[in-house]
Amino acid sequence: MIRLPFIFARGFVAAETLTETLPVVQRLADRGMLTTIDLLGEHVTSKSLALRARDAYIHLLHALSAHPNLERNISIKLSMIGQIIDEDFCHENLCLLLDEARSLKAFVRLDMEGTSILNSTLRIFESTFSDYPENVGTVLQAYLKRTPKDVEHMCKLGARVRLCKGAYQESPQVALQRMPDIRAQFLTCMRTLLRHGNYAAIATHDDTLIHETMSFAQRQKISPSKYEFQMLYGLRQKTQEAIASRGYNMRIYTPYGKMWLPYYVRRLRERPENVTFLLRNILRS
Repeated sequence: MIRLPFIFARGFVAAETLTETLPVVQRLADRGMLTTIDLLGEHVTSKSLALRARDAYIHLLHALSAHPNLERNISIKLSMIGQIIDEDFCHENLCLLLDEARSLKAFVRLDMEGTSILNSTLRIFESTFSDYPENVGTVLQAYLKRTPKDVEHMCKLGARVRLCKGAYQESPQVALQRMPDIRAQFLTCMRTLLRHGNYAAIATHDDTLIHETMSFAQRQKISPSKYEFQMLYGLRQKTQEAIASRGYNMRIYTPYGKMWLPYYVRRLRERPENVTFLLRNILRS
């Protein structure tokens, strides 16, 4: 199997190893950014590999705890720790990880994948949330037709939610297809999260959605300390810094690892301008 060189992913992925990633995260922190680290990978079908991924996540938390000035905040995919093998097995692995997160005062975000495992992801999240309310949160995708109801439910639970548009290809039966419709639903969900949620994470690079979020919060007299914006590593650095300079919390989702290809492909598929960004990055090297 031919493996593409890392130069193709460098614009969107911090590094291939944790050792190389930590200085990148430190530089982001020095610029006043919050960070979430994500070890890339998904859809593990072997129990031994799932256990290895669980232990890698635990190692990541401990590595961050060794750097007092870095946040202990990571994002994981449940399909990395056994979700598509056996839900109970995944739940056990997650609880072991969250035990470590609680002892280290860390936070673990359960990333959202395709709709084939959406119900499973929310079940596993809810089965752990009551025991680890300060240490675990989830993600909801605005383009799914069911998401407004899921947002309301998470607000009732008091769960921390990251709201994003959604990056997976889904059918018209379950997902909105037109960008104006997705934006409108994103704004509906954002308003609910800001008014009734627990420290909402508004994850978008869309200027319209950013400005509407700021305007809504100002009208509702919601302090910028009550929510945060999130953007992906490598994209719109000047915008990230501009938002942070205005007193808003800005978190950079910072992925690393050797299993970067699926993530890389989704980034290119999301926005045509990402292809231009990638080519500039390669030619600059």
